[in-house]
Order: sequence, then structure tokens, then C-alpha cells
Amino acid sequence: MTKAIPFVLAFFAALSAFAPARAEPAKYVIDPEHFSIAMSVRHAGYFDLVGLFTEGAGSFVFDEAKPEVSDIKVTIKTASFYSGHKKRDDHVRSADFLNAKEFPEMVFVGKLSEKTGDRTGRIHGELTLRGVTRPLTLDIAWVKSAEYPMGGGLFGDKPYVTGINARAALKRSDFGMTYAVDNGLVGDEIVLMLGFEARRQ
Repeated sequence: MTKAIPFVLAFFAALSAFAPARAEPAKYVIDPEHFSIAMSVRHAGYFDLVGLFTEGAGSFVFDEAKPEVSDIKVTIKTASFYSGHKKRDDHVRSADFLNAKEFPEMVFVGKLSEKTGDRTGRIHGELTLRGVTRPLTLDIAWVKSAEYPMGGGLFGDKPYVTGINARAALKRSDFGMTYAVDNGLVGDEIVLMLGFEARRQ
């Protein structure tokens, strides 16, 4: 019996090496190849026009055990706006709207996270757009965290990935975008929608 004890201890030690690591705060970086950034705005009262931003980056710290998110920063390139119509896209990038030439980035910085459900929450922070900073709240849904099904490294390692969807609403007039607000040709409210996969560092 005494001879079996070292063997049993060695077996469980080896087994624990393959067990998932205990959840703890970890830094995640958004994968730019799996990052969807969309916005919608009411056009002349008829329908919600949807456009995309094709360039963005971001990172955050995520603790699955709580769950809790912190140290959030997301940067979006304003000149990357695209809606499939060149004349409209050039106008949206102009000084009437995003003013991408003078302000090439919009930046969201999270200040406080709030849990609203098992896999939902809110991130209270600030959005800087056109040189103006205003409070903004993101409603987020934690979709999945797991080892990625496809290899991500030289030796076929599979990174640990978290997927999140987020949504926020803002008034563009709060950021100095007053073009066509009074006559209602372009709605004042903009809805931002983010979806991404982020890799644990």
C-alpha cells in the first residue's frame, strides 16, 4: 500500500497538468480579423441605414470567475466607414459628420463594469468622437470563452478566445454632428454595434 502512494500522487499531479487553469483576470486583445463594427441611423424617417467601420482595435482584462471586465479601450478608425455608396461614405467621413481628416479615431474607454445577468452586463465609460468626450454605456453579452477550434501558432497550439457582443446608443449632436438634425433628414440617434473575438495573452 505504501508503495502505491507515490504512484497515485504522481498520477494526480500529471492529471492536473492537463486540467483547465483556474479562472483569473487575464488580458485579452481583440482579433482584428474577427471584429465587426456597425452603426445605424434613421434616414429621413424611412429606415435605419447601416454602415460599417472596417478598422478597429482594442483590449481589456476579463475575469470569468466573477465575471468582470476592466481596463477596456476600443479604438475605431473613422475614415474606415463604409456603407456601399461612395458619395454617401465620403459625406459621412466629411466635416458634416465624422470629420475623419481632423479626427481619425473615435475611442471608447471603459471606467466601470456592472453585472446584469449570468452572461450580460454594462460597461460605463467615455466615448471621444470629433474631439468631444461624453459618457457612453455599452450593453454587453458574453457569448463564449473556450480553446479556439483552429490552431493559432507554429506548433498548432489553440489560443484561448472570448467572444462578446456589445451595443450602445448615442446622440450625434452631443458630439457636434448637427447636420440635418433639425429637418429630420438624418436621425440624431446612432446605434453602435460591436462583435468580436479576443485572444487571451
